[in-house]
Amino acid sequence: MKFTDGYWRKRDGVTALHPAHVVDSSTAPDSLTVYAATKPVRGRGDTLNAPLITVTLAAPAPDVIRVTIDHFQGSVAKFPNFSVSSSPVDVAVDAVSLTSGALTARFNDGEHWGLDFLVDGKRITGSGWKGMGIVDTADGSSFVHEQLDLGVGEAVYGLGERFGPLVKNGQSIDVWNEDGGTSSEQAYKNVPFYFTTGGYGVLVDHPGKVSFEVASEMVSRTQFSVAGQSLSYLIIHGPTPADVIRKYTALTGRPALPPAWSFGLWLTTSFTTSYDEDTVNKFIDGMAERDLPLSVFHFDTFWMREFSWCDFEWDTRTFPDPPGMLKRLAGRGLKVCLWINPYIAQRSALFAEGREKGYLVKRANGDVFQWDLWQAGMGLVDFTNPAAREWYAGKLRVLVEMGVDAFKSDFGERVPTDVVWHDGSDPERMHNYYTQIYNQVVFDVLKEAKGDGEAVLFARSATVGGQQFPVHWGGDNSSTYESMAESLRGGLSLMSSGFGFWSHDIGGFEGMPDPAVFKRWIAFGLLSSHSRLHGSTSYRVPWNFDDESSDILRSFTHLKYRLMPYLFGAAREAHLTGLPVMRPMVVGFPDDPAATYLDRQYLLGGDLLVAPVFSTAGNVRYYVPDGRWTNFLTGNVIEGPKWVDEVHGFDSVPLLVRPGAAIPVGARTDRPDYDYREGVTLRLFEPPSNGTETVTVPGPAEAGTTFSVQWHGNTVRVERSGAELPWKVQLGDAVTEVPADEDSCTLTVE
Repeated sequence: MKFTDGYWRKRDGVTALHPAHVVDSSTAPDSLTVYAATKPVRGRGDTLNAPLITVTLAAPAPDVIRVTIDHFQGSVAKFPNFSVSSSPVDVAVDAVSLTSGALTARFNDGEHWGLDFLVDGKRITGSGWKGMGIVDTADGSSFVHEQLDLGVGEAVYGLGERFGPLVKNGQSIDVWNEDGGTSSEQAYKNVPFYFTTGGYGVLVDHPGKVSFEVASEMVSRTQFSVAGQSLSYLIIHGPTPADVIRKYTALTGRPALPPAWSFGLWLTTSFTTSYDEDTVNKFIDGMAERDLPLSVFHFDTFWMREFSWCDFEWDTRTFPDPPGMLKRLAGRGLKVCLWINPYIAQRSALFAEGREKGYLVKRANGDVFQWDLWQAGMGLVDFTNPAAREWYAGKLRVLVEMGVDAFKSDFGERVPTDVVWHDGSDPERMHNYYTQIYNQVVFDVLKEAKGDGEAVLFARSATVGGQQFPVHWGGDNSSTYESMAESLRGGLSLMSSGFGFWSHDIGGFEGMPDPAVFKRWIAFGLLSSHSRLHGSTSYRVPWNFDDESSDILRSFTHLKYRLMPYLFGAAREAHLTGLPVMRPMVVGFPDDPAATYLDRQYLLGGDLLVAPVFSTAGNVRYYVPDGRWTNFLTGNVIEGPKWVDEVHGFDSVPLLVRPGAAIPVGARTDRPDYDYREGVTLRLFEPPSNGTETVTVPGPAEAGTTFSVQWHGNTVRVERSGAELPWKVQLGDAVTEVPADEDSCTLTVE
């Protein structure tokens, strides 16, 4: 939201109070409160009719400082609130500053207002003249805004899954969950968190609507504003983007570790296509006949009867024996996922039950909130009611007991604000937060039944903390190269917002992709953390496109399964540290200015660079950072830093390995979940003259094998600790087989 008319004036109907200088402060062992007058106070007479703005600093964790700006403090407390954890921290406080770890917040104690954030005495950002504001508008609304300075060339990332430019500078963004598709300014997953190349991140601790003006109103500042009389935000010192993400996810929750089988290939019935058990079996048989190993089969909306979503009852006209069918699918080694959402159609038997028991969201007059969007007369489950949560969870438990392994928790964005919630939640704050409760209810059902490490969702909507319940997919895209590119931008933006795992509809959701688009998207899809074939009105089995599509899908599915020792290691890193599996290049190379705006390539884990091809002809241009990078598929070496122009067939994609990396490659191509240690090949790339690299190959449960790679001049020694299984080391084209009873080998570098 913009409040100004140019640099000097306010917009018509806008009045604002800005802190002018510090008139007083008070300290506690772990906080500092400053009282700022909104006009100069030079004598007693100046204290009359002089509003005060109260600014409080606190430290919830090392290198993190919370800033709370208050005008009137008599408002009734509103909820829900984000869950932001705290950890022990040594805080240093004086009359004008507070220090947490390496980060200091310091007020200007002179005549002119200012709040600076410093690291080792160097200012990284701050709130200057008219940065903080208490705003009233002509319609009686009130807002609080803050503006933080941006340095020359400083770039901003994050704010959820957004499909426009990856760098947010110049954009006006409202954090407000909406079902707008991937080709609009709207987003399913809104997260009021961003980081910058200036070495810090910012979390605006408000679950409702937050309006951001990122170098778009005041072009040298990022502004954020909320309705009301109070605003709280956290400054998180990095110094690198990776450090900021680690610290942010420590505050808001780390992703659960998805099961290994979920990294395999998912196939769905698609949305409005006609299907029954025979159709499903033909798809599965067709995939098996073509050596296309499936991991998960997903039943989309019409597993339930039309006009009855959601009643969680199988449509027995097309699926007469659901328990038997699920058992038969499990016997074929497949996991099963079902589509659900939190909307209850009026025709569903659950509507009357939910209405009578008070489980559906109501209007102020006591009527159930209803509309005809999506499903006729639908209501919305009130997840603020513990009994409603248990009621909904009970319906899902029946399906899990029947043999369902996962749920696609769709929707959760169309949440009204003209309603009354069971627990008294503020409707504006609940709009975005609703998805957090919804996805947690579904995730907890699976975790309760399957255990830690076996629960997984395919969720569309999210907000702060939603990363705890993976996986999320990018929503309704289109079957074009342009939509493929916008999907990637959305994913990288989400990964910049604390989410560890992400997927998208291979080939696009809307429309029927050209075979070339489908084949290019396959490579991108299988080199994402999770991989799903899904469409709207057409099936996504590869033989519907051309004969080559099956070959391309087989090639990249086999590649992903061989990479699972590496990918599951990256997944564990995401679970333990918050660093995403798919990373914007700026996260891996913050000191390389060429990485700032790269949004058509990414890092897959810490050591692989992927550059999807967005053209039928196969032309692709991508950037290679400093060092000697090796093409994983061909072995060709590219010396960076440089831009590279290449032409790739459908069976190829730029997939480069970072210099000095050790990539564990598995021995199986038939499934993603196996003992990665058995028959593993440790591939060594472009060794440095000296150095050490440590790689852990995950095993069953908590078991694992650790390899220590030690470079010394023209020799490399690899030492293993863990299970006694045969293993291999590959350096260039040479492969050395190591017996199970040997835990080391030494190679000569040519």
